Amino acid sequence: MARPDKAAAVAELTDKFRSSNAAVLTEYRGLTVAQLKTLRRSLGENAQYAVVKNTLTKIAANEAGITLDDQLFAGPTAVAFVTGDPVESAKGLRDFAKDNPNLVIKGGVLDGKALSADEIKKLADLESREVLLAKLAGAMKGKQSQAAALFQALPSKLVRTVDALRAKQAEQGGAE
Repeated sequence: MARPDKAAAVAELTDKFRSSNAAVLTEYRGLTVAQLKTLRRSLGENAQYAVVKNTLTKIAANEAGITLDDQLFAGPTAVAFVTGDPVESAKGLRDFAKDNPNLVIKGGVLDGKALSADEIKKLADLESREVLLAKLAGAMKGKQSQAAALFQALPSKLVRTVDALRAKQAEQGGAE
């Protein structure tokens, strides 16, 4: 790799791999420029979709400490580098691929771990981070409400029991 332009391209791709939470490799053969533009928009603000050269991308991934299967680098390749929520970008890719079968998800990387195409599809089926956090907060709030009601029920039940005992004693005392 003697050419400085290739060295710069590898350095840029290495930086993108290192600074991304996730990267998804796709095959885009048969997509028009307009479709690629639509795909870039559907990925959201936290993802960057770039057409890359296979050899340079493989070298950059290795330099970033990521081991990817050689089969991922067959055919024309584009990479979605995700810096935000990987679920949102995976959903964008999955939904776009449903409408445009020419887009093929090959595999990817999440936090340095290689993922297959099926694992990326499973990632797309997850709910977003915000939704999961909201569900967790709701569950925690619900459990706190249940605990408060339980703690409140014990003293009130005790008071009702004592009142019932007093009433029973008063009846028995009044009858004798």
